[in-house]
This record gives sequence, C-alpha cells and structure tokens, in this order.
Amino acid sequence: MERLTIDAEYVAKRIPPRKRDSHKGMNGVVCVIGGSRLYHGAPFFAAMAAMRTGLDLVYLAVPNVIASAVRALSPDLIVFPLPDAKLTRGNVAKLKSWIPDVDTIAIGPGLGYQNEKDIENGVSQLNDKCKSMVLDADALRPPILKVVKVDRAVVTPHAGEFERLFATKLSADLEARVSAVSNAAREHGLTVLLKGPTDVVSDGRRVALNETHSPSMTVGGTGDVLTGVTSGLLAKGMEPFDAASCSAFLNGSAGAEATQELGLHITASDVVRHIATTMKRFDTIR
Repeated sequence: MERLTIDAEYVAKRIPPRKRDSHKGMNGVVCVIGGSRLYHGAPFFAAMAAMRTGLDLVYLAVPNVIASAVRALSPDLIVFPLPDAKLTRGNVAKLKSWIPDVDTIAIGPGLGYQNEKDIENGVSQLNDKCKSMVLDADALRPPILKVVKVDRAVVTPHAGEFERLFATKLSADLEARVSAVSNAAREHGLTVLLKGPTDVVSDGRRVALNETHSPSMTVGGTGDVLTGVTSGLLAKGMEPFDAASCSAFLNGSAGAEATQELGLHITASDVVRHIATTMKRFDTIR
C-alpha cells in the first residue's frame, strides 16, 4: 500500500488553481446540516471553515430553534431553518425540496444524539442532492455504511466514533491504527480520516499521515472546522483522499498559527480565522 506523509509540498501539488474567468458557482457550493437545541456552534464552525476554503456559497441547515441565533453570527451564510430539532424524516423531506443540488453535503456537526433509522434515512435521501458527502460526529452511526451511495464520501471520526462506526477497537499503536483505518476504508468504499495525535487518512489503496497539530487544539469545535475544510476542498473538485489529507494539514496548520498568535488559549473561532491565511500560501490563479 502506498504510504504518504502530508506536508506543504504535498498540499501545494493538490490544491486546485482558481480560474481567472471564474463566476459564481464555479468554485464550489456546500450545504452543512447539523445543530440542535444544545449545540449551535458546531455547524457554524463547519460552515464558516468551508466558506474560508474559497467557496462561492455555503448553505447551513439547522433547527429553527437556533436558526436566528446562527444567522446573526454571520451574513455570509444562507441559513435554512428546519422545523424539527432532530434530523427527522420531515426535516429531510423539507431539505430535499429547499436546497438546490450542491457539490458537497456535510452532515453531523452538533446534531446531538439521533435515532439511527433517521440518520440512515437522511443520508440515503440526500445522496442524490450532492456530488460528495462528509459525515462526522453524530452522523457516524453504523447504518450509514449501508446507504452512502455517493462515490466521493469521507468520514472524519475521532477514535471513539471510529470504534462505534466500524465496530473495531483501536490501539494506541500507530501502525495498528494505520491497518484498522485502511481495512475499514477498503471494506466500505469510503475515505476515512481518523483524527488523533497523528491523523491517519486512507481510501483503502493509499494511506497518508499528518502530524501538523498544536496541543491547544483539544478545544471544542476544531473537529467541526476540519469537517468544514474537508467539505470545501471536496466541493472545489478534489478527490476524497486528497481533500481529506490536505484538510488535515490545513486545519492543523491553522491551529498552529492561532497558537503562535495566542498561546494555549485558542478557540475554534481562532482556527477558522486562520484557515484563510494558511490557505493563502497555496493560492494560484490560471
């Protein structure tokens, strides 16, 4: 199996250039679906991180109970208020009728506990509204493995979510993690980005490792930022393995830059703010 180390050179070769004659819609459209009565920050972090990758539009679908608060956080997002607080069949039906076809749908940030049948239905029904899909957090339930139909799917679990999703106990040993991630990706036809001290990314054929991090990134919300960056890179046309690998590096680099500025006192908002400055190094126009 091909084994790669993710560094700045790796990322520079894979970030797509922007066309000089770009118009709205050419540079990616994402829809983030998440949030709950308790969690309003997570879907916002994911959506803003996606926007900071250089997209043209980001839709954010959250429960009506938090929609006004989330909408007030930024005028840059198009917010859809969902009538139910959970990802019910009714909410999914509303979403299918409201949102246009998009490049990437991200499901999970801040959803909170969901009925597994509802998650299964949501992923199944929304497959045909997008070209690629990112699944994270409370969307990472075993039933999704049966219904993800898009070829360009990425899951972004931490260790506990990985064990829940794939029913595989993880070791602290890096080589054992590489093997577990590669096997899961190959068996289920997904790209897996396992978050950890060393991020492990695999599509079952290749594996890449990322060690770009800061110990301050244990703060809540940084995983949601990673989901957003992954979604944005997929929407810009990158292949899932490359998008997941580059997003791990970019998210970690943004966290490191925020830490250099603020010390061990950063928030997820600081990481979002540094996504743009991190990615600026890789900007090209053709």
